[in-house]
Amino acid sequence: MNGGWPAVVEAARPLRTGTVSRIVGLGVDIRGVHGAVGDLIELGGTTDRGTAGVPAEVVAADRGILRCMPLGVTDGLRVGDAARALSGRARVPVGPSVLGRVLDGLGRPIDGRGPLVGPRVDLDHAPPSAMGRERITEPLVTGVRAIDTLTPLGRGQRVGLFAGSGVGKSSLLSMIARGSSASANVIALVGERGREVREFLEDDLGPAGLARSVVVVSTSDQPAMARLRAASTATRIAESFRDEGQHVVLMMDSLTRVAMAQREIGLAAGEPPATRGYPPSTFPVLARLLERAGTDRRGSITGIYTVLVEGDDHNEPVADTVRSILDGHLVLDRTLAVTGHHPAIDVLGSVSRLAGKVATGDQRRLATTLRAVLAARQDARDLIGVGAYQPGADPRVDAAVASARAIDAFLRQDLDDRSPAAESWRRLGELVASFGDVS
Repeated sequence: MNGGWPAVVEAARPLRTGTVSRIVGLGVDIRGVHGAVGDLIELGGTTDRGTAGVPAEVVAADRGILRCMPLGVTDGLRVGDAARALSGRARVPVGPSVLGRVLDGLGRPIDGRGPLVGPRVDLDHAPPSAMGRERITEPLVTGVRAIDTLTPLGRGQRVGLFAGSGVGKSSLLSMIARGSSASANVIALVGERGREVREFLEDDLGPAGLARSVVVVSTSDQPAMARLRAASTATRIAESFRDEGQHVVLMMDSLTRVAMAQREIGLAAGEPPATRGYPPSTFPVLARLLERAGTDRRGSITGIYTVLVEGDDHNEPVADTVRSILDGHLVLDRTLAVTGHHPAIDVLGSVSRLAGKVATGDQRRLATTLRAVLAARQDARDLIGVGAYQPGADPRVDAAVASARAIDAFLRQDLDDRSPAAESWRRLGELVASFGDVS
């Protein structure tokens, strides 16, 4: 018998049906269905004619009423339409078959390459326990010189990429995806413009990058629950690779749009607005999502999350909260971007909290020396600009002025240029040696 006894039992299970009682904004209330937060509900549709309804997820429950957030378009849904509970919780595809594929926020393929064949796992997954995490001691090579030498990342670290719009976040992510030493990449594009998806896949990521990646896409026009689900789906796929002992990179663009999706959901569920309109549930959701990355006893997930700072305000609520949870942050500077300096990483404003764990003493000395020279140049920028600086007043400023082109050449990197770690450190050593004595 196809499917065995579990399929027979499931087919014989009575349907739990109810009706749509209220549709307000993004939320849909239903009566007559017993369910819990996180359960899946089908809104509309008819079982006798076989027409499918709109899937939705329960986000709140109150005195016999379930508040649901649709995962699809609700056009045509009316009060009185049928609602029925779907069996089980949400599940996502995992395994080698997802590599090279493009999925939507629900884990369904959207690349036209046919259905996925392989295991599926529950979407929910507990973060590793604090005592079950391996310590981070191994560096993760990204292939980007400014990161690997001046803000080195560890395998299993979680770092934020803070920038305003149009400063080069996606381009930097594509460089890391193609050049990292990780065994696989999981990329979540949350709230992106539909136009940019194919550009990212074909121009930035390219066939070679896509072959070792899984891309989960939920564009800005999709419902808030679908956008939030995309972040969880990508994280769960990365966790499945980690459970197999692999070391993967999870890239999410952007975490801010995940927070915005949760804001829409929380407000629709009846939560009061708090800081800049974000309801209280937003920040625990972000914390739990970020804690799911990192190391465990078998593998690791290195999380790189972009944070879209509104109006280039790096102290807005989401950026401030995320910075306190993550293990470091990379800041992209608009001034550098408009002058054609790519990647536009503000080295002095970027911090890796694990740099001391994954770099040797000599490597840290080289990075510290270059940072000191860059800081001296920044402090004396006004004097240099008006011609008031007197050579010889500060050896670090002298080195910065004399080696300005060499420093910029080291920090700049073409989109298709992958710099091996040994080569990056060699070039940094030669650059620092050219400074002479700047102590």
